Parts: sequence; C-alpha cells; structure tokens
Amino acid sequence: MKYLFLGFLMVLITSASYAQHANVMISDRLYPNEPSIFINPANTLEIVAGTNMNNQYFSSDGGLSWTIQTLNSNAYSVAGDPCIIADTAGNFYYFHLSNPATGSWLDRIVCQKSVDGGRLWNDGTGIGLNGSKDQDKEWAVVDPYNNNIYITWTQFDAYGSTNPDCQTNIMFSKSLDAGESFSESKVINTIPGNCIDEDNTVEGAVPAVGPNGEIYVAWSGHEKIYFTSSTDQGETWLEETVIADQNGGWDFAVPGIYRCNGMPITVCDLSNGPNHGRIYVNWSDQRNGPEDTDIWLKYSDDGGLSWSEDIRVNDDGSGKQQFFTWMAIDQTNGNLYFVFYDRRNYEDENTDVYMALSRDGGNQIMNFKVSELPFLPTDNIFFGDYTNISAHDNIVRPIWVRLQDGHRSIYTAIVNTDIITGVEEEHYVPLSMEQNYPNPFSSSTTFSFKINPPQIVSLSVLDMYGRERLRIIDDQLLESRKHIISFQPEDYSLPPGVYYFRLSVDGYSIQQKMIFVQ
Repeated sequence: MKYLFLGFLMVLITSASYAQHANVMISDRLYPNEPSIFINPANTLEIVAGTNMNNQYFSSDGGLSWTIQTLNSNAYSVAGDPCIIADTAGNFYYFHLSNPATGSWLDRIVCQKSVDGGRLWNDGTGIGLNGSKDQDKEWAVVDPYNNNIYITWTQFDAYGSTNPDCQTNIMFSKSLDAGESFSESKVINTIPGNCIDEDNTVEGAVPAVGPNGEIYVAWSGHEKIYFTSSTDQGETWLEETVIADQNGGWDFAVPGIYRCNGMPITVCDLSNGPNHGRIYVNWSDQRNGPEDTDIWLKYSDDGGLSWSEDIRVNDDGSGKQQFFTWMAIDQTNGNLYFVFYDRRNYEDENTDVYMALSRDGGNQIMNFKVSELPFLPTDNIFFGDYTNISAHDNIVRPIWVRLQDGHRSIYTAIVNTDIITGVEEEHYVPLSMEQNYPNPFSSSTTFSFKINPPQIVSLSVLDMYGRERLRIIDDQLLESRKHIISFQPEDYSLPPGVYYFRLSVDGYSIQQKMIFVQ
C-alpha cells in the first residue's frame, strides 16, 4: 500500500512543569479548531491528535512534545471534522470529511490509517458515497475484542436545505479488515430530521461497543436524545427510543462563541469493575435558560431498556455557562472522565476548561479546573463544534481550543491522576464523601465526609437542576477528621424530591444524589 510523508515538523514542549495539571500548547498554526485526540492503548506514550481542516499531530512522549503535520489524501482530500481512534494493535485511524477533485464536497466520509504512531498515513478509504447526498458529523469506535471498526454519521439529502422534503438520517458502516474496506452504509433511525443543520436535524451520533459486541448509538434531534442498539455487529437495529428530553434543543447560543451545540457522546464500560456493561450518554442543554447551560449524564445497566434520571455533571451553582462537553472512559478501571468549557469563576465571558471524574459509575462526580489560564473568546471567529478527551490506564489527555485576542490555539493537559485520586500526599485532594444512608429516605438521613488537612468547607443542597436550595455549612473552618452529618429536610422546609449534597473544599467539589420521599 502506498504511504505518503506529510507536511512539516515542529516540536512544542511545555514550560508549565510545576502546574498541577501542566498545560501543553500543541499548535497555534493554521487556525486550529474541532480537536480530536486518542491514546494508543498498546503504548500510552503514543498519542495522535487532529484539528480542522487537515492538521495532524503526534507525540511519542505522552503528550509533552508534539510534531505538527499536514494530513493529505490525494484521492479524497481532507475537509475537516477530525475523529481519531486506535485499535488494540496500535494502528491509528483518522476519520474526516471529503472534498475530492472528481467528486463533491461532503460526498463521503474518509478513513486514513497509520501503522507507525501517526507519522505516515495511507491515502484513505471512502465511506458512504450516495449520489449527491452529503455525509457529515462522523464518529467511530473500535471493538477491542475483535478490532472491528464501527462508524456512524449524519446523511443530508442536501446540506443546509430548507426544503421540507429534504431529510437527514443517521448512517452506519463497519470495517472488519482494519480499515481497508467498509460495508455499504445503512440508515439506522426511523425518525428523520430536516436538513437545516439545527435543532430538528438529527445529528451527533457517537457509537460505543458493549461487552458482548453490542453497538450502542445516541444522537440529538427534535429537542430529544434518541438511542438505538444492535446485537449483530450492525446488521439489524432496534427502533430508536427517546431516553431524554433536550430542552431547548442541541443548537443553542453561548455568548462569545460563534455557534454551540449539545450533541451527545456515548460510551460503555468494558472494564472488569462493578459497572461492567453500563452505558453512559453525556450531553449539554439549556433547560435552565440561555444563561445557564449545563452538562448532563445518564446511564443504563440493561442494554438501554431503562435509564437513570438525568445527572448534572457540573457541580457549581446555577446561572453560569458550561458547554461543549466530551466524555471518555478508562477501560482498564471504569473511571469516567469529562471535559468542558466553564465560566463559573467569572461574571463576564472569560472561560476556563474544567474536567470531571467519576470513579463509581456516575453517582459521585468531582469537578476540577484543568486549564491554567482563562481566555476571552469572540463570536466572530469559528470556534469549532467539539472538544475531546482520551483515557487509558490512568493516562488522561483532554484537548481544547483556546481563543484569545482573535487567535486560536490547541492545548492538552498532562492530567495528574495522583492529584485527583489523592495518592500523592503533597497534592492530596482534601475531601471524600460517603453516600448518605438510608437513601431514599422519608424523614432523616446521615452521611459523612473526611477532610485532611483542616479546610474551609461549604456544604450545600442542590435541586435536581443544580440550583442551590440551602447551605448546611457555609465556609467554615473544620478540623482534619471524619465528620458525620444528620440531615432532616423538614428542618429546612424542603419538599420531597431528588436533591444533591455538594461538598466544596479548596477549589474541589464532590456531589452525591439523595432522594427524599414522603
């Protein structure tokens, strides 16, 4: 097979070695946006990333330094929407849109392959060519048990058309030969959308693989989150079901951002942990108003037949913007990671990058800031449509766009998981909280938390939409030990419902769900 050497080389090395989560600028060239990143599961020192339109980067030292290249495909061209994955043999795959010289813009999805850690790439394989229809918004996943590749995307009869007869549908294809060829594409939804590329367009399909080879897919449309699955490697699919309302739709406005969306991400726990087989879907929406975008999660333990209630991932108070979420699961331990933009610390449009971690299947979620400096974006520059994150064997690498003074750059962080999990004593995360018992409860419940060393502590109760209802502890200095709290909602005139305890210490927060019943 013919391989092409691509582009020019440049190395960027972090100078932020003393930060808790050292930030590394991957590139500020060629107007990068819509980043994708993936860690080689066979060698976690090898990481590949990509951005619009045809930027490609690789690292052989775990993300401390990067080589910058230009991805080319003589057959299909490279037209953005990068999605990077890797199989268990360490082969990388770079999926993107097409604009071939002998075809038309968006006429197919393209998969290019690298067998050497992202240095050289083949010319690619075309997927989903269907006459004059447009193929867009693809994402792919590898089944680690057999290295099958599954890909889903949106097919437009005509991109951007306002014709009421024009439809969008969710498409599927697979490769059983390591990306050399892909099956004929098929429609996997029964409820189509329009072609305008807005709330009533069906988009955002991200596939996940289950422990027995199941394929799970969720997407947005019509102010809902849809879900479907296949148990025969994508040959047949169940009719989609609505698993969540996406109030306000997936296409919404965030001040300072060119455009924003809340399309879902789907993953499934393949680890040997207690949540083996659990399906997670993560998205954002504006159910609490246009000034209060939030990040949400729900899960299923029965293959998507039933689902948990919506879980709010961001643990701040109400009235702030969190947007452009992505989620990854570390399949070696079941840890669930999120990355998103966050404005909780500001009264203006200054923006941080936050991450969240759950080690217990989404029941307890810790938020922490991962960016070193905020940025102030402007809405006249295209910001892209997503962030991304990859995790394997406690190596975690988020990737995001920084837009400051009209200039875009791409960053990752060398996430120190010792800090998050409290292993490294010098940076010990100074809090832990146990689930309240009993839960659900009818009159009173008890829970405990530990802090070390002595800390200024806040303990709040939030409603199911993340709005603070009351403060149990308000910025009090507590000694280093286990603290036991008995809570009676009637003391605070709190009606029955679903609530969250939120414990905040030294910039870190943990929240736990409680259910108060009559």
